[in-house]
Amino acid sequence: MADKKTTGSYPKFSELPLDPSHPPNSAWGLWGMEDELGTLNHLTEERTIAAAKEVKTGKRFGLNWALEQMDYTGGFRETIKHEIFELGMNMNDDRITFNTQTSTQWDGLRHWGFDDGRFYNGLTQEEIIKRKTDRLGIHAWAKQGIVGRGVLIDFVSYAEKHGITYDPLDYYAVPLKLAKEIAAECKFEFQAGDIILLRTGFTTAFEQATLDQKKAIMSKSPFKYPGFESTLEVLGWLWDTKIAAVAGDCPGFEAWPPSEHMLHQTLLAGFGMPIGEMFALDDLAKECEKQKRWTVMVTSEVLNVKGGIASPPNALAIM
Repeated sequence: MADKKTTGSYPKFSELPLDPSHPPNSAWGLWGMEDELGTLNHLTEERTIAAAKEVKTGKRFGLNWALEQMDYTGGFRETIKHEIFELGMNMNDDRITFNTQTSTQWDGLRHWGFDDGRFYNGLTQEEIIKRKTDRLGIHAWAKQGIVGRGVLIDFVSYAEKHGITYDPLDYYAVPLKLAKEIAAECKFEFQAGDIILLRTGFTTAFEQATLDQKKAIMSKSPFKYPGFESTLEVLGWLWDTKIAAVAGDCPGFEAWPPSEHMLHQTLLAGFGMPIGEMFALDDLAKECEKQKRWTVMVTSEVLNVKGGIASPPNALAIM
């Protein structure tokens, strides 16, 4: 993967789009119009080597929430179906059917496009739905995986320490300023190629909720959950900092409903930036607090499915 930093031609957010015919704030063509990696281009070999230096104790943490935990969606998306069957004498197989959006997953670059039906680098909704091409499929990320330095923004712990009250199953927008304060308190600086992990407490709270509570949550219109604030300032900061990917333990990286400027469209269709959702971050957060460091090595290998829209991350954080 090549980083435009090496050529000196990486544009500022204020210089986007690179072509006036492209959607606002999009970076189409920066790595070539045939590029399928987007901001994963920041994950250079040199940054992989640097990320490996985060491994000091050998502690490992799986970041995938159990597939069956999103057990109620109000019919919006189907929940997992797991079948176990006997193939022969004392020989078993199983079959798993699930929507890739109903547990921990990376949103791929085919997931959400601009309102005019265009996705990253100009792929169209018609091309996706009519299966005219496999371009931008999740398989493009499977060739090298997603490997880099992960930085944990532990809003749950910060809120507890500073007397901030909020409901992890309702709307709450974490301001960019506060995210920077958390990083400063944890004594790390954001770097090019970072994979952001935002902990809000959603997955744990949902797991512990009763069925009636889950029905009440899912019946809200719109569905509400915590996450990053959604502003042009945030988009500019993510782009100018050269963040490789963003993820959180909530159903979307930005708090929903979006406050000012929906991040999903610009991140996925404009930047080509993966969005991770419903990552399991509690155990990692406990170890980060114990070791007093919030930077880790993250590895992720997506499903190698041609034309795939999203995928479980199969992610590990290694300390």
